[in-house]
Amino acid sequence: MPSLFLPSRPFAPRQLGLGLLLVCAVLVGCGGGKGGDSSSGGGGVTEFASGPTLSGIAAVGAPLMNARVAVVDGSGASLGSTTTRAPDGSYSLTLSSKSLTAPLLVQVSGLDAAGNPQVLHSAVPILAANASAMVAHVSPLSNAVLALALGADPQPVFAAAKSNGPALAAAATAASAAGEFVKTLVKTQLTDLKFSNPTALSLLADPAFAANKGAHDLLIESLRVSLVKNSKGVMQLQLSNKLLPSQAAEVVVDLPMAQTELLKTSSPTPTNAITSTLKATTSPTATLANLAALDDLSAALNKLIAQGASAATIGSHALLAGYDTHNGRLKAALATKLADYVAKNRQFGRWQITGCADDTVTGGLCKRVLVAAPISDVSGTVVDTFSDAVSYSKTSTTGSVWNLIGNGKKLALAVYPLAFQALAADGTNSTAITPNPVAGLQINIQTLLEGSATPLLTQATVQTPGGFSIPFANCGQAQLCISSTAGATSLVPTGGLADTALLRSSVGWIGADDIVLNAKYLVTYSLSGTAESRAVYLPAEVPAELPAARFPTLDGVSSSATLRGGQLLVGMTINWSAWAAANPDMRLISVRTVLNVPADPTQAPLINDTTPPLPPSTTLTLAGISVPDTFVASNYELWLGAQDAAGRRYYTRYTLTP
Repeated sequence: MPSLFLPSRPFAPRQLGLGLLLVCAVLVGCGGGKGGDSSSGGGGVTEFASGPTLSGIAAVGAPLMNARVAVVDGSGASLGSTTTRAPDGSYSLTLSSKSLTAPLLVQVSGLDAAGNPQVLHSAVPILAANASAMVAHVSPLSNAVLALALGADPQPVFAAAKSNGPALAAAATAASAAGEFVKTLVKTQLTDLKFSNPTALSLLADPAFAANKGAHDLLIESLRVSLVKNSKGVMQLQLSNKLLPSQAAEVVVDLPMAQTELLKTSSPTPTNAITSTLKATTSPTATLANLAALDDLSAALNKLIAQGASAATIGSHALLAGYDTHNGRLKAALATKLADYVAKNRQFGRWQITGCADDTVTGGLCKRVLVAAPISDVSGTVVDTFSDAVSYSKTSTTGSVWNLIGNGKKLALAVYPLAFQALAADGTNSTAITPNPVAGLQINIQTLLEGSATPLLTQATVQTPGGFSIPFANCGQAQLCISSTAGATSLVPTGGLADTALLRSSVGWIGADDIVLNAKYLVTYSLSGTAESRAVYLPAEVPAELPAARFPTLDGVSSSATLRGGQLLVGMTINWSAWAAANPDMRLISVRTVLNVPADPTQAPLINDTTPPLPPSTTLTLAGISVPDTFVASNYELWLGAQDAAGRRYYTRYTLTP
């Protein structure tokens, strides 16, 4: 066995050496083969007698949906691609070459159960000629292991693998020690999940791993894992307990510093790279003990759907007995939604934990667990995602100890980091605004429930972390709009980002404290005569860099093929495949057309929103717009909105020629 696979000093108990031998056996079947060159790592070449295969599972707790798997070796050579199986996230691929340079790098891009785009990585650090059937599971934790081994975000390294040979060789050397280091960062979860021998657990190739709410899967479920570039441009690994109300990272690791330590041949101390006060994540101890049975809720709901239950039957069913409201959605509306699944013969997939709806969590117990699940048709195609909150009752007789309850919130509130660019009809940057592009914040305060024209509230106030207050008023849209008049209860919308966005270039009240991860915004409003205040937190830092490639754009727009307002009037089909291919970690979330009369600010614009399909689809047909005879539009806009896994939003506005 190559000595590079073993760290010179353990990061866990003294029994670690045996654990690493077990990991090696699971990972690649170390040793054996022909001659003394049968196994390789860090740039060595291995020859296989028959076509080597790679298999594994891609999951973030629940399986990744519509996920594409791509594999390269240490020379940057592409070894093929495949897709995961929707029900369990598994994949299997016969590699396109029998001569491989270690390590193998795996990238999986797809959607999680909440519809968020994910791009995750894993690796086979060492290759052995007598182990042609290799395993590489892909999860946020495997991504963390590879990021530590590389000292960088794996995504750009994978994209330019041919020019990153030395980096890949170093990653192979550091991978085993990186995996052991990660386990020290999440040791509380490992204890709560009763891993009898954590040192034998491979985060890359655990033979027992499945996306089925087993111990390894719940380890992933209970953690929030992200790679973030700090204000000084240094890449960090950030981890935290997912069921805490706060979005703040608990453990922060400097990636370049960690890799330097992991590569040392003597006395490595990767703990020196931990820049946070906390050295290990906390755990939702009491909740973890009950999560293994969460997917029973899908089985119970699917049975109800298959029985052809009506909305009335669903509404009175014990699965919804404790349901009150979820972002304003009452039990009757939920029953109607589920009845629609009945009519279309839809089914629930596996659940993914997305957070905790409780304002405070005591003793590691979240009473309202936020969850999401994919909804698929009879062909197995995921056509929708479902989000809600569930509660646990060990005495439940519904067929599931977890039942739907809702988050208890009467309306939805959110704040997002955003970036905005304006384009002309030919796709070039518009000169009408400066700067372009620009960053800022988007604040969403729900006022219209789905299918309702009656507003829940007519005004609200948002206090920024810096202490400034922003008035909002009803504008006839699903969200309240920012008001320039304090105390106003109604206003005319613009149809653009000015309705809900605070751009740093135009709002002097946005400071450094307002744009960082976990910045706290306080929303005050009156609902049915009762005053309420709720805090919402920024899920990611406002982008400091605004590369043009991140903003959604349409295929085929050029100086010889400009976008015209007349196309909106009669209907048109749009395509964004080139942008989607370049940004696998993002997806289009909104398409809006706006016809307005800038010369008359009292004239409300004509606004039409169309929901784009889930990836991998990249085309959408926009219906023609019926324009009243009294409405004479002089400005035509097409808006595209996209979002990444961290919640950062990127908007593009095309201003069309008439």
